[in-house]
Amino acid sequence: MPQIITDTPHLRIGFLPLSDAAPLVVADRLGFFARQGLRVSLVSTSAWAALRDRLLYGALDGSHLLYPMPIAAAVGAGQTQRRLLVACGLGQNGNTLTLSHAVADALGLGAPPVGAAAFARVARQRLVEGRRLRLGIVHAYSTHGYLLRQWLVAAGLDPEHDVALEVVPPPLVGHELAAGSLDGFCAGEPWGSQAVLSGAGRIALGSGSIWPDHPEKLLVFTRDGVARDAAAVVAATAATIEAAEWLDAPDHAAEAAAMMAAVFPDLNPRAVAAGFAGTVPLPGGGTTALSHPMRFAAAVRPDPAQARLWLHQMRRWGHVPERATDSAALAPFANDLWSRAMVQLGRPVAAPAFSSLPEA
Repeated sequence: MPQIITDTPHLRIGFLPLSDAAPLVVADRLGFFARQGLRVSLVSTSAWAALRDRLLYGALDGSHLLYPMPIAAAVGAGQTQRRLLVACGLGQNGNTLTLSHAVADALGLGAPPVGAAAFARVARQRLVEGRRLRLGIVHAYSTHGYLLRQWLVAAGLDPEHDVALEVVPPPLVGHELAAGSLDGFCAGEPWGSQAVLSGAGRIALGSGSIWPDHPEKLLVFTRDGVARDAAAVVAATAATIEAAEWLDAPDHAAEAAAMMAAVFPDLNPRAVAAGFAGTVPLPGGGTTALSHPMRFAAAVRPDPAQARLWLHQMRRWGHVPERATDSAALAPFANDLWSRAMVQLGRPVAAPAFSSLPEA
């Protein structure tokens, strides 16, 4: 059989099965990558550490990553030091804190959000009873972990001693909650909504209640990959930005949820749809709207100022080597790829306003 030769650039882009991977899935399904002259293979992986390693060691050209992960890679936090380049943001908000029924009952939890002070009372009672509440987070250097720590500190709790934070891959958090191995978890949708609809727990709050409109995920490439074919990386970035804009149109929510349902074939379709509707399900039926739902287009500019806020949290909790400089840690956020993609799309290159993480 003759070999088929094509000059069309081919990129392998990894993602975790999360609702905020939608810009990548939509860009593929609606032909935005193809319109930019690209062939893209989307590769699903179940854990952030595995996804990071596949990117760092060349099995992927680009990847969906948590905002703090390029910082960690740049300074060698917990891994070999590598230089990644951020192409664009993928989403803001989109995580939920989901609690077991036992904890929710102790809180008297109705519709979210629950107050940090009420949660602290339950956590302290558990300490009196001789055990810490076990809360799942999805990666050691995750937005979820830093947001949860901030929320706990605001209530007067010590996140390192008064609760136990345990790393669990997103697709497994609901299983661990149902099995009683966790008392709660903070993870990206649709995993919180799925836990509610499967009867495993109840959603206490959305992460936007802790930091309104916080930056959450990124599209990231290796420095070597950009050097090999910068034009292809810029084209992929442009297609992803187009998809983010498409996703934020209110009349596209149902279509987006239907596309993403294929990423989660074993999940309740209502769980997948909830995030795109800006809601979370309630036990026994019904939904409630989140004050700060998952959004996409407003997040596409990877903001160094917001990255600096995540870096501050990483330093606060001892997750960055003392020798690491701010300039080295924030080097992945140069914004050249985003700027070039915006020019390619004919969009204005301007810095939007952003919110800050409340102090605690």
